[in-house]
Amino acid sequence: MAKKWIASATANAHGQFRAKAKAAGMSTKAYAEKMKDSGGRTGKQASLALTLMGMKHGAKKKPINASKVYPK
Repeated sequence: MAKKWIASATANAHGQFRAKAKAAGMSTKAYAEKMKDSGGRTGKQASLALTLMGMKHGAKKKPINASKVYPK
């Protein structure tokens, strides 16, 4: 389910936000932090960029060791 909203949110991006960051002479993360509160499309792109940067890519959940959670 998560992949579907990410795919639809980034369907027409084509690196536009990264190009804006490069034109400003900043890294993508620094530019996103700077622009996250601005309005319009750039503000939305910055918010989405920060959200996606915060996700763990390809991380798998570890099984819970029940003996540590529920000691006897």
